[in-house]
Amino acid sequence: MTKKFLPTLLLTIGTVVFLTACSSSLKPLAADYIKAEPQPLELIGGKVPVTINATFPAEWFVKNATLTVTPVLRYEGGEAEGTAYVFQGEKVSGNGQVIPQKTGANVVMKSSFNYVPAMQNSQLYLTFSAKVGSKSIPLPDIIIGEGVLATAALLDASTETPAIAPDKFQRIIKDAQEANILFLIQQAELRSSELSKTDISEWKSKVEKASKAPNQKVDVEISAYASPDGGFELNEKLAGKREANTKSYLSKELKSTPINANYTAQDWDGFKELVERSKIQDKDLILRVLSMYKDSEEREREIKNLSSVFKVLADEILPQLRRSRLTANIEIIGKSDSEISTLATSDPKSLTVEELLYAATLATTWDQKATIYQNVIKLFPNDPRGYNNIGVIEYVKGNIENAETNFKKANQLAGNLPEANFNMGFVDLTKGNISKAEEDFGKAAGLSQVNSASGLLAVLNGNYSQAAQAFGNTASNNAALAQILAKDYNKAQSTLNAIATPDATTDYLKAIIGARTNNLDAVTSNLKKAIAADPSFATKALKDVEFAKFISNSKFLEVIVK
Repeated sequence: MTKKFLPTLLLTIGTVVFLTACSSSLKPLAADYIKAEPQPLELIGGKVPVTINATFPAEWFVKNATLTVTPVLRYEGGEAEGTAYVFQGEKVSGNGQVIPQKTGANVVMKSSFNYVPAMQNSQLYLTFSAKVGSKSIPLPDIIIGEGVLATAALLDASTETPAIAPDKFQRIIKDAQEANILFLIQQAELRSSELSKTDISEWKSKVEKASKAPNQKVDVEISAYASPDGGFELNEKLAGKREANTKSYLSKELKSTPINANYTAQDWDGFKELVERSKIQDKDLILRVLSMYKDSEEREREIKNLSSVFKVLADEILPQLRRSRLTANIEIIGKSDSEISTLATSDPKSLTVEELLYAATLATTWDQKATIYQNVIKLFPNDPRGYNNIGVIEYVKGNIENAETNFKKANQLAGNLPEANFNMGFVDLTKGNISKAEEDFGKAAGLSQVNSASGLLAVLNGNYSQAAQAFGNTASNNAALAQILAKDYNKAQSTLNAIATPDATTDYLKAIIGARTNNLDAVTSNLKKAIAADPSFATKALKDVEFAKFISNSKFLEVIVK
């Protein structure tokens, strides 16, 4: 049941014969004159490239001969032709590369084959079509390589996690309600006209309702100020009195509500904010004065010197700074996880869209999540997240067409939903459309998963070092594969060891690391685990060029052959 792997350089000696110009004799081309690289061939970016270096020795090429050389990769069930190269003698009129008879020549032939899995067990041939004059000369094919190293084909986009469009659920919603009690210049008494204002009445009503609501908490903060047009000592006393009077009043009005109070003697920050928002003609000049002088008394003096604008400041800005700012800090406490999970099943209509989407994160099975997302779509049909998230579940289950339909619907509703674009990139990869995947992943900038997507694309494009860098510290089979392909075996081993839920592919990749580092024990022990989890890996390993040098080893065969 064992298979022979041919040597990595020239695996057989073929006979290429040339008809000489004067004697019509045939001369063989020794295999030593042909070299194919790499050996074995390797899958890179969906292609199997090869570079063939050949030498035509002196006195070989007949002056009136034409030779067409074509590399052909043959495998069970088919073959693939590479690029044909035409060479000609010095007396031939044509477009082929001329080979001088006297000196001969070195030639380079490059080809690339579209990969199919059967190419793992294949032979690379050179085929020949020769003429001397008008006479065709039959020349035998030559085997110049065997097998394709297809480790990159272990990349599996379906194991990557598509992007769930997140909920915005907040268990505690903070709401700050503000109102202002204004004072007359250099006074701290509360005026009835201020206390009876509509905004003060509404503010107090909100505080009272919040304090009585079972799912709300509230506290009040008083910030009292004096305008910065008086001396600091005067303003400090004035602001302190305003704070005390306001706190005394609210303590009586809001008996069960905690109240914190403080004051600021000169409200320069408030002054700057109001000036910036105003339509005062010379406000830029005022703001420059504020920035130039750090001492409050100097600021005040210089601003008063601006006689052209001080009256406007006195009439429009300063009165708004003689105040006590009332802030009600209200916390609305949402439903518990248990309540949300129960209602998501029994009464989804009673939940907001954010609560429903959050409920899906609490569900433990894909089917439970799917039911919740279906209710999101039913109850909130204009929210794109329901469609995107049900599409994720369809993708995970392998229903790619259904997933694509939902991702497209999400994008239709949102215009451009990053998660839906990201997920469409995975759909593109399942269809082999790498360029479209790059486009869709590019529309998902900002998502945390984009790095892994970049890693996938880099592997598919044969940029292995870039792929390893893109995956970063991600612990996944795909990340480890990129590191193996980039020949960073220590990093790959660490990545595989860090995978939370290893599978058969995880162990198979560890076996490949063992093969590449010539560690037979690592090869056999990890292959044994991989095959135990998935018996198909026995056949795979037997055909895999990664393990070619172990094919005749009894320990290796004990694991593979049952």
